[in-house]
Amino acid sequence: MTAHVRSVNVGRAEENPARSSLPTGIRKRPVAGPVEIREPGPRKGGLGSGLAGDFIGNSTYHGGTDQAVYAFAREELDHWARELGRELPDGSFGENLTLSGVDVDGARLGEVWRIGDVLLQVTDARIPCGTFRGVMQVRGWLRRFTERGRSGAYLKVLAPGTVRAGQAVDLVRRPEHGVGVTDAFRAQTTERERLPELLQAGEDLCEQLRRRIEKERRAEARRAQRQGVS
Repeated sequence: MTAHVRSVNVGRAEENPARSSLPTGIRKRPVAGPVEIREPGPRKGGLGSGLAGDFIGNSTYHGGTDQAVYAFAREELDHWARELGRELPDGSFGENLTLSGVDVDGARLGEVWRIGDVLLQVTDARIPCGTFRGVMQVRGWLRRFTERGRSGAYLKVLAPGTVRAGQAVDLVRRPEHGVGVTDAFRAQTTERERLPELLQAGEDLCEQLRRRIEKERRAEARRAQRQGVS
């Protein structure tokens, strides 16, 4: 199967089922024409999403350079559609790009994809949140999604342009290190002790993950210090 973009999805501001005081743009819907993809800048003071017209509700945890675009595999949506016994249209998991024929979760950190004139770089795994749980309305949803461990990938915009459904997704660069999207997901969820292993990605480790690892190291040092005093 040829790797391609099945749909490009954007969300508008809607009521958040998990937090009524903060709107959400998680309910993405396919756009018929081409969509501009650009570098959104930092979370605070930036454009939010890497897709023009896409709404980011919580800029504290979403959007910005390292989470400019969220990609998810149509094949994985099909898996969950069977599991849940209901239709899951493209964009159902809040993804900007629904891809077909692409092993999104098998991608390595730092991997680069080309879609038309746009270059995107894999940066991190998607960590599910309370808004995702509220939208899905499935008992134990976060646990089930986490156990599955196929989260989709966040992407950084290296070269801007426009993307539309049907375009091919070409692999431009695949790093030699073996640190992948699934590793990043496990290290931030069920296997937190593995977080330092992500440093093996070297220069392909995004700034967001570097900061998280450093924060965890400082916290561990404080815990060790307290234990030593006691």
